Amino acid sequence: MKHFTLEQFADACGGTYYGPAELLKKEIHSVTIDSRRIEKDTLFIAIVGERADGHRFIPDIYAGGALCAVSQQKLANPSGPYILVENTLQALKDGAEAYRRTLDIPVIGITGSVGKTSTKEMIASVLSRKYSVLKTPGNYNNEIGLPLTLFMIDTCHEAAVLEMGMNHFGEMRRLSRMARPTHCIFTNIGVAHLEFLGSRDGILKAKTEMLDYAAEDARIFINGDDDKLITLKDRAVSFGMESSNQIYADQIENLGLNGIRCRIHAQGQSIEVTIPLPGMHMVYNAMAGVCAGLSLGLSPEQIKTGIEGLKPLGGRSNILHTERYTLLDDCYNANPVSMCTMLDVLDFAATRKVAILGDMGELGAEEKEMHASVGEHLKGLHIDMVITIGTLSEALHQAAVKSAPQSRCVHFADLDSFFAQSGELLRDGDSILVKASHYMDFEQIVRALSS
Repeated sequence: MKHFTLEQFADACGGTYYGPAELLKKEIHSVTIDSRRIEKDTLFIAIVGERADGHRFIPDIYAGGALCAVSQQKLANPSGPYILVENTLQALKDGAEAYRRTLDIPVIGITGSVGKTSTKEMIASVLSRKYSVLKTPGNYNNEIGLPLTLFMIDTCHEAAVLEMGMNHFGEMRRLSRMARPTHCIFTNIGVAHLEFLGSRDGILKAKTEMLDYAAEDARIFINGDDDKLITLKDRAVSFGMESSNQIYADQIENLGLNGIRCRIHAQGQSIEVTIPLPGMHMVYNAMAGVCAGLSLGLSPEQIKTGIEGLKPLGGRSNILHTERYTLLDDCYNANPVSMCTMLDVLDFAATRKVAILGDMGELGAEEKEMHASVGEHLKGLHIDMVITIGTLSEALHQAAVKSAPQSRCVHFADLDSFFAQSGELLRDGDSILVKASHYMDFEQIVRALSS
């Protein structure tokens, strides 16, 4: 953090300060809700969570160097200063909003049903060729993670790339109010979170709440090939495969699991790049990187270097080469669009191809039909074996049996059942896709097959 005092935080959240008056002018070094991350001059915010109440850790934080605590409970005989607020979660958000207002750097907000994290990584890789960039760490893209990310912006940072996720109406508006993005990037409108948002039109409405608190002169970039996002075309720069977009790609050469080569056209210039991660969706991510890079003054050479220097993340299109297998680790999350996309990627492997697929959450009343749609997608692919795991994936399995007779299809009720027979199903040299929603804990599969 930079130049933000206890007094500014207390004023922002309407809190009452208890402690030595001279400390009010002291600058906060960092903000955390995790008592294990206390260091000198940290502000600790006691959040009441589902599993733990942060207030129970307040007595211990001062020994670690904490500057102050934020509490929604009046403290008797506290060991150090604290700020009393009505609600600590709201105080976290109010403080982050106030801190953001003190910053004068580009803030790139990214949202969409699929590809937020990979797009964030791409844009951060591009912008880092010219700027010192802070990017959303891990899954810090919600109403707790986003404000904590904002507080990580320090004097050294010249740009911030923020992933902004949501699953209810109003949530993106609250995120935008904190982030105040100067650049808004929309990747696509899919079917994730239909359980709460009802339809793709509902998802579009919820995602575009980002614009409610964007900067007045914010630059807006959309996937122009998306039938819902195209409704924003009059106020946005579009990117896509069609040459009608302001930024578009052609001469696409799929290199299978080694990546994809293409030429991207923008502002009368052409950039030929080799994207080091596989899948057609990475071309869209690269075009989003071109949008952000050109908007912030990078040269075509810098943009090209940033795209080609992209590094994979664990659980996100991450290719692992083990002694026995090539693993396509994409098990962080899943919805029908992203699962079909990764099956297309697997289809380009030159070896025997195995898909290990699990349940997808938050799909609403039509969840079984959506799982079945993935099985139907296998019809035109050449996947040798399709292994499904979980209750909902039974519908995927049944559809695959009918649609993809070229594939051997096997279903398991749970992970234990799969592990009991995995040695009989997999062969040395296999290329294996591992994908499911995060709650399925398919990281266990990746760890087991990597060892």
